[in-house]
Amino acid sequence: MKGPMTNTNHNEQLAYLFNVDILIKDKSNAMALQALIQLLNSGNLVDYRIKSGVELGEIIEATLSAKRQAMISKAFRHPAEELASKAQVKEEPKAPAAKSAPDSGKANSNPMENMNDAAIQSWIQDYVTNNKLVRLSIERNRERTAIPCRILNYAPDTRTLSVYHVDEKQVYTFRLNEIIDLVDA
Repeated sequence: MKGPMTNTNHNEQLAYLFNVDILIKDKSNAMALQALIQLLNSGNLVDYRIKSGVELGEIIEATLSAKRQAMISKAFRHPAEELASKAQVKEEPKAPAAKSAPDSGKANSNPMENMNDAAIQSWIQDYVTNNKLVRLSIERNRERTAIPCRILNYAPDTRTLSVYHVDEKQVYTFRLNEIIDLVDA
C-alpha cells in the first residue's frame, strides 16, 4: 500500500480572470476593435468580453434618439402650445368654430389624446424592459421638476407612468399630460 494520497498531477490548469484596459492605436475605432479581436483570438483565451470602447452603432443610436425626441415633443406638447398651433391652422368661419370650441377644449386638456396608444405603449415598454435610466421633466401645480428615474410600469387605460426615482428611492405615478419631456440619461 502506498503512503498518504498526494496530488501527483501537477499539469492541471486553473482559470484566472483579469480586468485590463488596453490602448490600441489605429486609423479608426472599428479598425482598432478589429485589431483587438484578432489579438484576443490569437491567444489561449477561453473567453473574453469587451465592456467598453466600442463606438459602432452610434449613428443608429443617434437616429433612434432623434426619433424618440420627436415622438416626445409631439406627445408631450403643452396645452397652450396645442392651442397656439390649432389657432394658426384653423381659419374657419366663426359659427362653426363656436360649435367646435368645447371639443377643442377637451383635446387640449390631454395633448396625447390623438396619439396612437399602441405606439406609445410599445415605446414606453422598451424603457421598462431594458430598465433604462431616463430623466423626466414633470410639471405639477405649475412647478417644473426634473427627476432621474426608471420606468416601472405604464397603464394605458389611465395613461399613467409608475417610475422609480433613483435619488430618492421612491416610486411615483405621473399622468402622461404632466410629463413635459423624457430624455435618456
